[in-house]
Amino acid sequence: MRILIYGAGVIGSLYAAYLAESGYSISVLARGKRLEDLKQNGLRYFRRGETRRADVTILETLQPGDRYDYIFLTVREEQLRCALAQLNGNISPTIVTMANTIAPYAELDRLCGKGRLLPAFPGAGGGFLNGILDAGLTPYFIQPTTFGEIDGRNSERVETLKRIFSKAHIPHQVVKDMRLWQICHLGMVVPLADAYYMAENPQEAYKDNAAMRTTARQLHENFTRLHQYGIRISPPKLNLFRLCPVCVLSRVLPAVFRSRFGNRFMLQHAIKARNEMDVLHDKFYSFLDERKKQAG
Repeated sequence: MRILIYGAGVIGSLYAAYLAESGYSISVLARGKRLEDLKQNGLRYFRRGETRRADVTILETLQPGDRYDYIFLTVREEQLRCALAQLNGNISPTIVTMANTIAPYAELDRLCGKGRLLPAFPGAGGGFLNGILDAGLTPYFIQPTTFGEIDGRNSERVETLKRIFSKAHIPHQVVKDMRLWQICHLGMVVPLADAYYMAENPQEAYKDNAAMRTTARQLHENFTRLHQYGIRISPPKLNLFRLCPVCVLSRVLPAVFRSRFGNRFMLQHAIKARNEMDVLHDKFYSFLDERKKQAG
């Protein structure tokens, strides 16, 4: 089994490390300063209190004839279309798009070559400390790695990917409608990221009562609107945001933002990916406005 990780940021590096530890043949495509660091020092990461070096091959180019069983595309939303277009000439059969997007999958599938796209979303977060990956996987009950075919069928490549993740001890789930899942995911993460941007001190956003109240109201409104426009909430547990009173949400949120989980999986991404989250903010609310028009 040959796997290419296309993108050597936090997410790509973490999946590369886990998959390499499980014995898979892993290559990592990187660019810029990250490429130079990987060539000089290897893929270093913290695991169980020690610094390790992943057994991976570092690449700076991908040739059309380089065939991998899976390409994991771990890039930001604004980089996604360009990366898919670049992969169009490569012969690898499956591109797993671990990206935060609500773009129509048919459009993305055409960019890379029809039938190759396998939508997914990572369950991971963290950062780098002096060039060493300091990241982790989110627990299954919060957000496992999520993926599924565009048409919802249970394909052989989905079953194979499940086995790969199981062997690597990566929490995962398969959903029948990935785009629906990603729309609902944005309904949650956009207000959470916005809370950091509106707070005077993002590291202490939990102390900003106004930011917490605004975030609670926005979460409640997002999922209320999705429900009103006939969009099934996925996963169902996110219905909590529309069913829970805003006053209760505003009291619970500070504990989440103050937690180690909030710092590792929410704050770090929000700060590093401000441009991406601003784009996703606009696209999510444009999507809601369009659905409102359709609903009449």
